[in-house]
Amino acid sequence: MSKRHFNLVAEPWIKVIYDSHGSMTEVSLIDLFKNAYQFKQLAGETRSQDFAVLRLLLAILETVYSRFDAENQAYDWLQTDDLMQVRAEVDDYNSDDLLETWKKLYQQGGFSDVVVTYLEKYKNSFDFFGDNPFYQVTQEQYDGLVPADKRVSTGKGTVSVKQINRSISESANSPALFAPKTEASKDQIALPELIRWIITYQNFTGATDKTKILTPNNFSIGAGWLYRLNPVFANGQNLFEALMLNLVLINKTSQNIYQVQKPVWEYANSITYIEERKKEFVPDNVAALYTSWSRALYLDWLNNDQPIIFSAGIPMFDPNNAFIEPFTVWRFDNKKKPAIYRPATKSNRSLSRAMWRNFGDYIDIYQDGNSGKQPGIVDWLHLLKERGLIARNTQLQLSSDTLISDGNATSQSPAAEISDTMSINADVLFDLDGSQYWPRRIEDAVDLAQLVERDYWQFIKTISKIRGFSSSNDTNFVNQETAKYYEQLNLPFKKWLADLTVEDDRDQKVNVWKQQLKLIVSSCVQVFMQSVSSRDIRGVVDEKSSAILNVFTAYNQLNRNVNRDLN
Repeated sequence: MSKRHFNLVAEPWIKVIYDSHGSMTEVSLIDLFKNAYQFKQLAGETRSQDFAVLRLLLAILETVYSRFDAENQAYDWLQTDDLMQVRAEVDDYNSDDLLETWKKLYQQGGFSDVVVTYLEKYKNSFDFFGDNPFYQVTQEQYDGLVPADKRVSTGKGTVSVKQINRSISESANSPALFAPKTEASKDQIALPELIRWIITYQNFTGATDKTKILTPNNFSIGAGWLYRLNPVFANGQNLFEALMLNLVLINKTSQNIYQVQKPVWEYANSITYIEERKKEFVPDNVAALYTSWSRALYLDWLNNDQPIIFSAGIPMFDPNNAFIEPFTVWRFDNKKKPAIYRPATKSNRSLSRAMWRNFGDYIDIYQDGNSGKQPGIVDWLHLLKERGLIARNTQLQLSSDTLISDGNATSQSPAAEISDTMSINADVLFDLDGSQYWPRRIEDAVDLAQLVERDYWQFIKTISKIRGFSSSNDTNFVNQETAKYYEQLNLPFKKWLADLTVEDDRDQKVNVWKQQLKLIVSSCVQVFMQSVSSRDIRGVVDEKSSAILNVFTAYNQLNRNVNRDLN
């Protein structure tokens, strides 16, 4: 029987939207790069899957355009070999050449032929069933990596398709009751979809599988890299623009050093790659980072239909100060000695917190370079703006799509998926007016919303006291009501933010936001008043002041506090 083949370079597997009606199709890598401007966006099973696939696409572009210009020629200051790889160390590196390549590609609205040439060169590494199967190891390699009692012949260390499929994520011990598939079809999957989930699983891996590869030093089996981030990336008007805006050809922290890109398929084989990963070094190039594996996977196609998937953990590198990662928000941890930055991982507790409420995490709000660590993608967009490579008044949309783990260290199964966006004028985001610096004024507007939220929280807290709620009921009641306040705030703030320009009278614009805040909190109170009880109206005697507390005194107090904070 002839051997199966499915080559990602030439056969369709990437799901995209291609028209304004939301029509979808699947395309190959070559189709995607040749026609990216015709596709609206990626359209896989989940937004987090799209983010994982986007990084794979970017790894290809980063590799190619860090070596070849828009005319398909290798840069003068490096030498390439027959495999289109960098042949010798690069000393005389000119970062302006990379920016010139970016500019020409962006202006011509499409990628040049060298991308296809590169993919054809590495076609064998993109065969899902090849001798060096894409994103997998062979059975012989797998058996050589794991302990003898975990080899394929033992049947141990498998994960099911319904677990790899992150729209189900069903482990052997936890049935997914509300899965989008029936019980009988949970493990049924078409090959293109399986490929997309394999890429996703390598990035959003939980810790339910217990087999790990043999290493000289013991290590804890960990989650996939994307699970460790609070992602942020740029959206575009179409897929080409999205890929270009996120094509970070120069990393701010190492812009004077040429980093040779090394995606996983450029290693001689999977074992060579895994030997490198055993060192637990943080990758020094984004192509390696974007294509990092968390598991050695072997897919056994014994019945030639649905695979048995064997999975073994690979040591994961330390995320602290891993500034090579451009697509994450950072948190400063001064409890560590020395202090460090670490990716600001999202959790169940921050599910309802919209991006705009953490505006200061995305941009240097004090314009002093010391107020925090901007995401690398924001540094890159700032550089494009500074060099005039994106037009004045370009509307930038920052997005965040990710899976949230259940927080259980022994499972880290997906508990939720969140997506959010925040649009802002590029001139506003990278304002040059030091005295009226927009990002600082925007952060002040966010602080105002939080001040008013505190006032509203106090109002609800007083009602809870009037109603005599117990501690647990009080917490639930207050949290639910204040969450409604922020729900009312999300769209108005996003619109206010998106409408800002550098020509605005900034005091006037902030006053507009203050008026909106007043209206929103007033609206929340009006809705709340429709459900007040006779006890809320009658009130209770405050034990401390002996004054009557009722819904009207609480409302008056709220008005006084809001007027004080907004004036």
